[in-house]
Amino acid sequence: QVQLVESGGGLVQAGGSLRLSCAASGRTFSGYASGWFRQAPGKEREFVAFISWLGRSTNYADSVKGRFTISRDNAKNTVYLQMNSLKPEDTAVYYCAAANRVSGDARTYDYWGQGTQVTVSS
Repeated sequence: QVQLVESGGGLVQAGGSLRLSCAASGRTFSGYASGWFRQAPGKEREFVAFISWLGRSTNYADSVKGRFTISRDNAKNTVYLQMNSLKPEDTAVYYCAAANRVSGDARTYDYWGQGTQVTVSS
């Protein structure tokens, strides 16, 4: 099993920055791709970014491209999401997830964290 715990969420003004962290544990974590998703109240969960195990492949939703950066430090079993130039529409609960293959489809992810709230004031 893989256990994931997000942290780093909070309240920030529009134009500000936050860095989310996803700490992972479990004997099956090695070799997994990771993704970030978000869900606003009343909305479906949407893809934000993914990164392959070695960090050689990344992809971003068009809505965050150029503003967000996904990275990982496998020695620390941690995946990050650096969020810059935040907008009110970025307000959501952010979830990290792990999968055997990189994908923007939430249905392909096997393990999920509990989420961390990001609120961007206008």
